[in-house]
Amino acid sequence: MHIAILLGSVREGRHSHRVAHYLQARLSARPGVSAALLDLREYDLPVFSDRWQHQETPDPALIKLGRELAAADAMLFISPEYHGSYTGALKNAVDHYWKEFHRKPIGVVSTGSGRMGGINGSIQMQQLILSLGAYPMPLKLLVPFVREAFGPDYQPANEDLAQQADRFLEEFCWFGQALSAARAAAPLRK
Repeated sequence: MHIAILLGSVREGRHSHRVAHYLQARLSARPGVSAALLDLREYDLPVFSDRWQHQETPDPALIKLGRELAAADAMLFISPEYHGSYTGALKNAVDHYWKEFHRKPIGVVSTGSGRMGGINGSIQMQQLILSLGAYPMPLKLLVPFVREAFGPDYQPANEDLAQQADRFLEEFCWFGQALSAARAAAPLRK
């Protein structure tokens, strides 16, 4: 199973990238699983407009990201909570695509600077996933106090967080494999 990890934090001084790197390493260590980290900071996507879809030569960053998303069997959306929601960078990236997400299982990871761990942002991401015609995993990974949660070595600062992440990944892999198998067995008719 190939997993695309879409990292929605692009600002200087971010901390969510540590969570993304940790999860990528944990997923890649599982037999039969590969994980690609798609860091939106590296793509320099234009602000969404349907004009690019009518151009003869669309933006290369959009083509590259679209191919990466299309190749995924399942996905993780990772975003800090900004003002009760996910980042504008994540929303902008998602707005450029549809078929790349359609009928795919997607897990949600939200971070926050306080004790709630970005719960409002996680709920908003699940609603976004439904709007894409994809399947949000019910269990979410919430990372409170993100500044202290992971060290610069991308390792969790405490055993409780490591156990929560392992439980989340176990559930995500089951969810992703089950829905990917169902999707392959019953493709959409054109």
